Amino acid sequence: MKRLLFFLLVLGSLSTNAQITCSSGDKKLFVKKMGQLKLLKGASFGDTIIHVGKTFLGTPYVEKTLEVGEAETLVINLCGLDCTTFVENVLAFSTLLRNGNTDFDTFAETLKTIRYRNGELNGYASRLHYFTDWIRNNEQKGLVKDITHGLGGVEMEKTINFMGTHRELYPFLKDEGNYQRIMETEAALAKETLCVLPQSEIESVEGNIQNGDIIALATSIKGLDVTHTGLAIRQPSGRIHLLHASSSGEVTITKEPLADYLNKIKSTIGIIVARPL
Repeated sequence: MKRLLFFLLVLGSLSTNAQITCSSGDKKLFVKKMGQLKLLKGASFGDTIIHVGKTFLGTPYVEKTLEVGEAETLVINLCGLDCTTFVENVLAFSTLLRNGNTDFDTFAETLKTIRYRNGELNGYASRLHYFTDWIRNNEQKGLVKDITHGLGGVEMEKTINFMGTHRELYPFLKDEGNYQRIMETEAALAKETLCVLPQSEIESVEGNIQNGDIIALATSIKGLDVTHTGLAIRQPSGRIHLLHASSSGEVTITKEPLADYLNKIKSTIGIIVARPL
């Protein structure tokens, strides 16, 4: 989807005075959505997350939504989402609702805090590109808690270096500085282990997964940790399904329960679960 984007420089509202990339349509949509969401606060934070996530149903899936321009900016795109930006935007809106905030600047600051290492936008490599890294860093910020181990997750070692070994797929990595910083990130990730709930165990622990839990699909693909993410949503049947920005077209809820849905994805080996706090 091609849309005209313009740059807004927000001074003082962001601690880094970072440049924001946001269309006029997206900013109007923020105001409209914020007005609607005031009435949707749930009984729990997880329920609020699901209420917010469902307002994005039907929003088109757009890949590489953050790969805009020649330098890293805080991209705010509410009209087209990939799986990660869907989770980030829902978490940001839900946080504003919980804290009683409604203004755009606070939303932008919240989104920046979620998306970047230690909440600081400092170039392309400061973005949390690998989702297990995203979970760890946001756990350090007190925004989520990785509950995979408590669900019966299994520790495993895996080399995470897909970006470094596939430099040609990432336009920003043409810059040598960006490339070297990503290599440093991957070296740090090499010291970490993954905790994954095996696919065969998901159905048996569904009762311990809550509305709004962040579900990341762990993969067997060499060099990658996660290929997709979304939100757990409990349906009237009692089963957990996935609310996500699907690469097949739009934000949707899987027709099948999560465990059955994942059985159709050959490269998926299990899930990692993070609970928003």
